[in-house]
Amino acid sequence: MLALTPVITVSYEVKSAFLFLSILEFTVGVLANAFIFLVNFWDVVRKQPLSNCDLILLSLSLTRLFLHGLLFLDAIQLTYFQRMKDPLSLSYQTIIMLWMITNQVGLWLTTCLSLLYCSKIARFSHTLLHCVASWVSRKVPQMLLGAMFFSCICTAICLGDFFSRSGFTFTTMLFVNNTEFNLQIAKLNFYHSFIFCTLVSIPSLLFFLVSSGVLIVSLGRHMRTMRAKTKDSRDPSLEAHIKALRSLVSFLCLYVVSFCAALVSVPLLMLWHNKIGVMICVGILAACPSIHAAILISGNAKLRRAVETILLWVQNSLKIGADHKADPRTPDLC
Repeated sequence: MLALTPVITVSYEVKSAFLFLSILEFTVGVLANAFIFLVNFWDVVRKQPLSNCDLILLSLSLTRLFLHGLLFLDAIQLTYFQRMKDPLSLSYQTIIMLWMITNQVGLWLTTCLSLLYCSKIARFSHTLLHCVASWVSRKVPQMLLGAMFFSCICTAICLGDFFSRSGFTFTTMLFVNNTEFNLQIAKLNFYHSFIFCTLVSIPSLLFFLVSSGVLIVSLGRHMRTMRAKTKDSRDPSLEAHIKALRSLVSFLCLYVVSFCAALVSVPLLMLWHNKIGVMICVGILAACPSIHAAILISGNAKLRRAVETILLWVQNSLKIGADHKADPRTPDLC
């Protein structure tokens, strides 16, 4: 059996490094997702019509802003307040459960993005599949409302299960004067809530895998067709397939990594009391949505243009500042 050396306390240097990394990941994640949100929200302010993809990205970026806030609170709680020798505090458990629920909302929104890519890009030979794809591309706002509705139901179920078990644990502690027994009950209840909240995300994950699989099959069929007809590598449909799959496959890989990190963090936290291991897991959880936000920006034409505009403005500002310093006699026209 795997035995890890318990790390009840960690050094000041490790805490400082972890907090610095958490602040850095929080800053990068907030900047990337706030950029996606503001670029699309600015179109709403200017009363410009948002595409279906932009509408999903707007909702997804807002969700991930909240997700990064929860992960940063988790890092602060873990660094300063949660001691490994103590049972998990209710506030720390609540942060973890809210993170899982927010992560589920993000998964539903990414599933909507996958369905949209599949309906817009994939080529269907069967008439029924073509009709379904056409219906999906027209019903994206309704899909988002449905995703929010299912997310609210999942949230209510998960939080109801979590707080009911927390109340049961509190009642047990009042009537049973056995510290070790009460601790085991608290651990079992948290494990149950964690697993229950994980199982609720299975339907959205299945939808995501099916739509991504259809897109991969469509890409393979399209590449075989293009290979037989022409050798032109600048095919717009092929590039659209690759860009869509890059964002979806990267999300799937990052989601699996973050899910494994969350899964490993539970025994590290509650069985082996290894605080450094938990810190590493939290760092991985914070890095994954930031990386995917960067991939979404690189794969979206409107967001890339906004980045280029900002970089050009910064470059011109720095150039004007440098010219002004080089020739201070230049009159200030303002």
